[in-house]
Amino acid sequence: QVQLVESGGGLVQAGGSLRLSCAASGRTFSRFDMGWFQQAPGKEREFVAAISWSDGTYYADSVKGRFTISRDNAKNTVYLQMNSLKPEDTAVYYCAADTSSYGSDTYYSYTSRTRYDYWGQGTQVTVSS
Repeated sequence: QVQLVESGGGLVQAGGSLRLSCAASGRTFSRFDMGWFQQAPGKEREFVAAISWSDGTYYADSVKGRFTISRDNAKNTVYLQMNSLKPEDTAVYYCAADTSSYGSDTYYSYTSRTRYDYWGQGTQVTVSS
């Protein structure tokens, strides 16, 4: 069993920054592929960024150049550094883990919610204009 706990959300003005953290427990974190998704009110959960166990990174076009995903295997934690935030970034952000070791390395695969078998409870990010 894997548990994921997000933190770091909050209220920030447009142009500001936040860093989200996702702490994982239970199994061998260094072998997991990890992802971040966002869900705005009334919308589907959408891909934001992912990092493979080998540190390959993948981003949605909407956040490329503004967000950075990283991981610290010693701390069993994945981060999402969010800069130049916009009101349209307002959403609940979810951390997800693919623990199977069988996932494809294609960009499309990392963007798919069905790839991930564990999810956190989410953290709210609100960007005011």
